[in-house]
Amino acid sequence: MLLLGTAVVWSSGSIDARFSTLFPTIAPDAQSAPAPSALAAADASPAPTPSPVPASPPGPLAAEIDQLLERWQADRAFWGISVINLKTGDPIYQRNAGHAFLPASNQKIITTATALDVLGPTYRYETALRFSGETEGNVMRGDLILDGSGDPTFGSSEVRGEDPLRAWAERLANMGVKRIEGRLIGDDNRFDDRPYPEGWDVDYITKQAGRYMGTSAGGLSYKDNVVSVRIAASRPGARPNVRIRPDGAVSLQNESLTSRRWRGSTLQVDRLFDSNKLVMTGSVARSYRGTVSVPVSNPTTFALNSFVTYLRDAGIETALTVHDIDDLDDRAPNAEALFVHLSPPLSEIVAVINKQSNNFYAEQVFRTYGWGGSTRGASRRTDAFLRRADIDTDLVRVYDGSGLSRKDLATPGAMVQLLRHMNDHSARDVFRSSLAGAGENNTTLEHRLRRAPVFAKTGSLRYVRALSGYALRPDGTPIAFSIFANNYTGPSYQITRTIDDVVRAVTLK
Repeated sequence: MLLLGTAVVWSSGSIDARFSTLFPTIAPDAQSAPAPSALAAADASPAPTPSPVPASPPGPLAAEIDQLLERWQADRAFWGISVINLKTGDPIYQRNAGHAFLPASNQKIITTATALDVLGPTYRYETALRFSGETEGNVMRGDLILDGSGDPTFGSSEVRGEDPLRAWAERLANMGVKRIEGRLIGDDNRFDDRPYPEGWDVDYITKQAGRYMGTSAGGLSYKDNVVSVRIAASRPGARPNVRIRPDGAVSLQNESLTSRRWRGSTLQVDRLFDSNKLVMTGSVARSYRGTVSVPVSNPTTFALNSFVTYLRDAGIETALTVHDIDDLDDRAPNAEALFVHLSPPLSEIVAVINKQSNNFYAEQVFRTYGWGGSTRGASRRTDAFLRRADIDTDLVRVYDGSGLSRKDLATPGAMVQLLRHMNDHSARDVFRSSLAGAGENNTTLEHRLRRAPVFAKTGSLRYVRALSGYALRPDGTPIAFSIFANNYTGPSYQITRTIDDVVRAVTLK
């Protein structure tokens, strides 16, 4: 991934030719995504008439899978499975395929498929720095506006290269600017102001973020909307040393201690709900050095304060007041663009969503294609796409883009129907190459199903595991499959192992 000029170019996303040979299209005349002018009419189409879920054909494969699901611990889960012939749609194995399940991150399959259909693989976000005012010598006076587009990659840790806000500050300094006076305004109106979807656990929002577990969505987003807290042990019994950049992004209440032990830490960094105050508790070992990421409460002010820090770092004096554009009556409508940053194409963004299960990227893309930049508008747009794919929307409930919501529902049958639809879509190669390959490095399948001809999306929440995607049978038949396990009480690794054993039964025997 490289950053060239103001545009981000990711070099690692070439289409994998394996998909073209392994999974032929169902029909020769794949339809392109409808033009924007046609979306309103298409979105109003009625839901298809639901068809009964076919039963599994009897035989040794069905018996083997049934036996896998009845072994110790697996028998305590509620299982939903649909495996179909990708060419004909004929069932290979079915269990509770018409029942609704929590899909967890398999929801991202729905999100990325809809995004590719509605926005197109070449869609790019544009984020701009605009200015309205006057310049006298080396002093700028007026309004600087950070104009957001909902770009999830803006300053993201997933993108290598220069930081766009830091680069803009340095460019202003190189242009001879010594001082800026006035207002720094964040325009985040591409999205509505509701930061979180319905059905999220509060722990997703306030706890230190693993893979940006529950970061706030924002029309102006920066650095994945998380703040990095660098922590280093000090002397035993003393507070660890902490550094937070940018300065002033959050406040910190440090209640942690450095222990006398050389190993073992109980450190926890949480953010108070609806606040940018962090509370650090527990202890760190004497040898501890590390960084934790915590979601910020207000992405817009986080981006603005970061930019002020970079301006000062570049040697520019600032006399700026920071504002969300919604708080202003006069909004500098004629501001001129100084710099414009282009995101990678959507084809590369959906690969991050599906291969790495990036929740933040998924939520940003979800709102991007939604009417009004809202979760409700995105849900309606998703339903419209599913109807065009001949999927009964009574079988699916969409509350977010990532699958963190415990209100999301999907049936295995609907999921394989969507996979089959995308196999005949104009964006089929982009969609399928966005899925993780079995054993593929730096993906959620890196340590699973090695040597199996599988390309799929994982899913996990508390008491939920899922896997859906494409695979090949031993005779070369391409299949689509969806496996959901809900409400289990045993160890999660046992459920994951059972899912993988089911896939192996279908693909390797």
